[in-house]
Amino acid sequence: MLKPFELFIGSRYLRAKRRNHFISFISLISLLGIALSIVVLITVLSVMNGFQYEVKHRILGMTSHATALERDGILRDWQGLQTMLKGNSAIKGSAPFVQGQGMAVRGKLVNGVLLNGVDPDLEVNVSRIGEFVQDADLGELRAGEFSILLGEDLAKYLGVQAGEKITVITPEATVTPAGILPRLRRFTVVGSYSVGIPQYDRNTAAIHIEDAKRLFQLGDSVSGLRLRFDDLFDAPVITRELREQLGSEYWVTDWTHHNRNFFRALKIEKIMMAIILSLLVLIAAFNIVTALVMVVTEKQSDIAILRTLGASPKSIMGIFVVQGTVIGLAGTALGAVCGIMLASNLEGIVSKIESFFGMKFMTDGFYPIDDLPSHLNTADVIMVCAVAFMLTVFATIYPAWKASRTQPAEALRYE
Repeated sequence: MLKPFELFIGSRYLRAKRRNHFISFISLISLLGIALSIVVLITVLSVMNGFQYEVKHRILGMTSHATALERDGILRDWQGLQTMLKGNSAIKGSAPFVQGQGMAVRGKLVNGVLLNGVDPDLEVNVSRIGEFVQDADLGELRAGEFSILLGEDLAKYLGVQAGEKITVITPEATVTPAGILPRLRRFTVVGSYSVGIPQYDRNTAAIHIEDAKRLFQLGDSVSGLRLRFDDLFDAPVITRELREQLGSEYWVTDWTHHNRNFFRALKIEKIMMAIILSLLVLIAAFNIVTALVMVVTEKQSDIAILRTLGASPKSIMGIFVVQGTVIGLAGTALGAVCGIMLASNLEGIVSKIESFFGMKFMTDGFYPIDDLPSHLNTADVIMVCAVAFMLTVFATIYPAWKASRTQPAEALRYE
């Protein structure tokens, strides 16, 4: 015999035609249930990965992978620091910036705003803000012209368009013969940008770095130096190395320190969703328990004969473990293939459904992302398949143990 005894008998039971077709139906339902639950898990996790990817890259498109500044919050010699960091191969780009709080005013409309002073020629090395600008480009910000790019929602709130003017008031005071007055400046709106994240579209604006220096009276100093790495997920490690390289004079932070609670919430949400959806696999595994219990009941006489011929309880248990394992393995493989195909083509499928019904699932203005992104992660697929397969194997233990406890004399008494 080429195959082990348990594997041979177990596979024969799977291939054999049953007198009770209901048991075959339950086994098929068990297999399809496992496959469907895996498809749902892979698809949902892929969609959540897609949302995380889109949101993370939109947020990081407006910031940078890391920021370097002096301990007092002002960087006085950013060119010197930039030269010092040029020898680090991990840094792919750098750009100075000025950042400060202010109020955008137009008529009776007032809104708090975070002003970002950028150098249009260098900013493309560290952020993707230029990709979000509408009906204009970052080059519209020119030194000395006091031009400004507003977040889309902020521009709509103030009711301004390109070419119109707004007043920017900063908290720094100016001493005049008339007394202490807040510093204010008229800016010309040259366009707007849409990131899709409310905190940026409603509460931020971009101006030229030289205008920002004059507005906040920084002289030749800047707020800090933005840095970009080859891989944003390496930022924490590279940041620690930069702290050691630069010493205590400078303070370096990476993107994981900003919006940390938000990204942590996204991660926890994904974990909890995976745990909840794993209950679908557990329910499908219970179907295997039902199917195997019915098989054990049907095969009582066969089990008794095998025991009489010398089969041990362990061998009988192995026969039914093989049956449940094969069902679980087939369901897992089918679910993995279908799940990968669905997750890989989800955006196209959703687009066709929206076109057919003439509707849109993700409406503009309500969700930050107007499509249904999907990002298939190999690690998630492996984890889902491994968990599903282990649950199906565990589900076979009780029915198999029940079969191994069959007493030949009791089973054959009425035969």
